[in-house]
Amino acid sequence: MIAQPFVYEINTWPWLENRGTDLAGVPDEVWDSIADLGFDAVWLMGVWRRSPAGIALALSEAEHVQNFQDVLPDFTDDDVAGSAYCIRDYRVDDRIGGPAGLATARKALAQRGLSLILDFVPNHVAPDHPWIGTNPEYFITGNSDDLRDDPESFVEIGGTVFANGRDPYFPAWRDVVQLNTFSPALRAQIGQTLLSVAEQCDGVRCDMAMLPLDDVVTRTWGERAGSPPADGYWPTVIATVRQVHPDFVFIAEAYWDLESRLQEQGFDYCYNKRLYDAFAGHEGAGAVRERLSADTGYQRGLIRFLENHDEPRAASTFGVDEHKAVAVATLTQLGAKLIYDGQLSGAVRRLPVHLGRGPVEEVDKDLAEFYLSVLRSLRDPVWRTGDLSPCTVTGWEGNNTSGDLLAWTRAGGSRWLVVVNLSDTPASGTVATGWDDLRGGQFRLIDNTRDIEYLRSGDDLTDGMYVELDPWLWHLFRIEKAEAATEERA
Repeated sequence: MIAQPFVYEINTWPWLENRGTDLAGVPDEVWDSIADLGFDAVWLMGVWRRSPAGIALALSEAEHVQNFQDVLPDFTDDDVAGSAYCIRDYRVDDRIGGPAGLATARKALAQRGLSLILDFVPNHVAPDHPWIGTNPEYFITGNSDDLRDDPESFVEIGGTVFANGRDPYFPAWRDVVQLNTFSPALRAQIGQTLLSVAEQCDGVRCDMAMLPLDDVVTRTWGERAGSPPADGYWPTVIATVRQVHPDFVFIAEAYWDLESRLQEQGFDYCYNKRLYDAFAGHEGAGAVRERLSADTGYQRGLIRFLENHDEPRAASTFGVDEHKAVAVATLTQLGAKLIYDGQLSGAVRRLPVHLGRGPVEEVDKDLAEFYLSVLRSLRDPVWRTGDLSPCTVTGWEGNNTSGDLLAWTRAGGSRWLVVVNLSDTPASGTVATGWDDLRGGQFRLIDNTRDIEYLRSGDDLTDGMYVELDPWLWHLFRIEKAEAATEERA
């Protein structure tokens, strides 16, 4: 997979249902449209066999059903396909085309230069997964007292009491059963499972990847899990896969500031939830600047997003102008970038992962045109291979509005300058790139996302160019050599 890829996430089941097809029958023009936008990889979320037991549990809980009805006013029980993360078996579900359908889709993607990413869930499986019957030693178990005292966290299956899967900060997930990731036998089995998955795709997005870390397991399960093996879970299973597939990509859903640890243990990219939270929490330019201050190596190993299947839709989180500014700021960073199907058209309804059908929403034409213009600019290879350098931003003639301006450059084969006003008031200041080699020249600053062009001297670009931006506006400038001409104010 190409470095720092742009990844397109698809909620596979409803995406196919709304098109009336399966994985083998996706029209060529659909894959063409994704490739033409400049994406490097497609994450087909939710392709594995889902659990009938999980479906029954979802339909038995009033809160889930109400959520389904809120999203789909004409909801029926048949719309529940089962949770994409309540996995019965790591085999592509026959209802969306089975293994042959996935192979057809993967071939079509590869023909267009697109890599394929699938899911892996390290923490839990469905209560009707085959391992429940064949290998109960793979799981965290309890006893009759646990079942009596805490029936929301334990479940009896075939005479054995199993712990439900959980995150230590939240109640247990009643539709899944907790794996014991300290078990050497389970680790060996997981290695083989991932090898099988790696034969079908180019990388995996690992759900809640921080949960198998040794200290997290001990904090969550204590003596029930036993003692951790000498080697960590992720180094062990990642090494197993990379001995056979050295270029296989691992992406971590990660929280709690554990991203750097997961990078150290072998992950290529980890969720940049802290940056997302700064944007979604409307914390302002200062908080965003702080999130972007980490070292370059760490930044390259993050995956940035404005939304995904777990988060509210960006179009419902941000006002239209703010949405655009935040998108520019997010998509021009180092690291991988993730865009969720529907984000480009302004979808506002977040679909629960249990549903196999989604609503048809009206396209926001203005937002769609904006994203199209940005993605056209981001097709330049510099956004995948180039370096990022923060710019020095200072006030102009005593004004103090420059603090709302963020600016950085990307360079390597071509040069780009990004300036964003992350506030609802005008902001201005001088932006210095530090590009000393531009001194003495004249340069065109071209922003095709806003259809503007300026001429600036290399000295101004290097030492400090005056920039004034209205609320939630940006410059996405490509820098090109030009002949001398009259300058204009940016």
